[in-house]
Amino acid sequence: MNKVKLALIGAGLRGVNYTNVAIDHPEEVEIVAVAEPWDERRDHFQQVHQLQDEMCFTDWRDMLSQPKLADAVLICTQDHMHFEPTMKALDAGYHVLLEKPMSPDPVQCIQMGEKANKRGLVFSICHVLRYTRFFGTIKQMLDEGKIGRLMSIQHNENVGYWHQAHSFVRGNWRSEKESSPMILAKSCHDMDILLWLAGASCKRVSSFGSLSHFRSEHAPAGATKRCLDGCPAADTCLYYAPKTYLTDEPNWMQLAISNDQSVEARTKAIEEGPYGRCVYYCDNDVVDHQVVNMEFENEVTAVFTMSAFTQECSRTIKLMGTLGEIRGAMEKNEVEWIPFGAEESERMELGTPGGHAGHGGGDEGLVWDFIKLVRADGLEKGLTSADISVQSHLMAFAAEHARLAGEVVELASYAEQFRSSAQS
Repeated sequence: MNKVKLALIGAGLRGVNYTNVAIDHPEEVEIVAVAEPWDERRDHFQQVHQLQDEMCFTDWRDMLSQPKLADAVLICTQDHMHFEPTMKALDAGYHVLLEKPMSPDPVQCIQMGEKANKRGLVFSICHVLRYTRFFGTIKQMLDEGKIGRLMSIQHNENVGYWHQAHSFVRGNWRSEKESSPMILAKSCHDMDILLWLAGASCKRVSSFGSLSHFRSEHAPAGATKRCLDGCPAADTCLYYAPKTYLTDEPNWMQLAISNDQSVEARTKAIEEGPYGRCVYYCDNDVVDHQVVNMEFENEVTAVFTMSAFTQECSRTIKLMGTLGEIRGAMEKNEVEWIPFGAEESERMELGTPGGHAGHGGGDEGLVWDFIKLVRADGLEKGLTSADISVQSHLMAFAAEHARLAGEVVELASYAEQFRSSAQS
């Protein structure tokens, strides 16, 4: 079996997670190069994967200007930094695994997909939910007709109040201009999984939602602009930064604020950096709750709810068919089948995924699928494709347009305007 050689652009949490397979399976996967502007991240990644100095770059342009270094490139930069390296990598003959969302610009999404098709290269988007045992089980049950003809789906993304504060109020995805709308940045996963489960193209969407809570008028009385500036609400505020970033129990949010995990370094990070700001005095503009209503070409209807105001960060789903229901809780890895007329339902506990189990095992499943496709040099098909990813992204763009304009958006005509622009 040929060893697949990968290069990474963007050595943040997502890039590191996807490349962990090379640590556990060095006989199958090798990381040969990295491009990362942050010195601490780049140096740490170099040590973990034992890279030569000449294979470590501060700028991805320098990496891609070299003679071809690997079979494929993983691009895990911020949302608005995806398009240019992707197009350059495809032009250089690399297969590409691209972090979601593809781009905040629908025209760029279409152009990337068309470029990959033209070059005959593998172009996979990190829609990891398709690769989880949880959603894979549900899809199989639908395909087997366990609930007859699928009619309706209710799907919830429970963001978690603490996750919203970290990522979408203080963090990298707080601003539509700097990243993308919430429905794209956080929930393009969910648009993709609904497209997959519905089994047909989306016909039209409507949407409602707003940024309602994380605004200055909801700040506690006397709240300071930064948590460590003597805020009088420190003891009672759910979002007091030291409660998240200065605990003795390590968590991924602490890793996001500082590579140096000493108390001193983390304290400095919240004294000076974005994660120490009061959540009610940030420059965030993305919504904290939103619903999207969808109708598919096969008459399946779906409603998606994204809410910051939940205890757990989880996904729950209910699928209703002519012969029964399926209910599931992803983080519990539980699926319940309720056939109509039966005395009892059947509950399946799918167990805890092994390996590097990010997103319920979906991260690792995605990477292995990509490696399989690279080995086949694009001659095999995976669970998804660039064309399908473009379609689910257009669903997200249409939903945001519907929310802002107060309209029901017809997907075919909405998408056509961008396809025309992409070809002009």
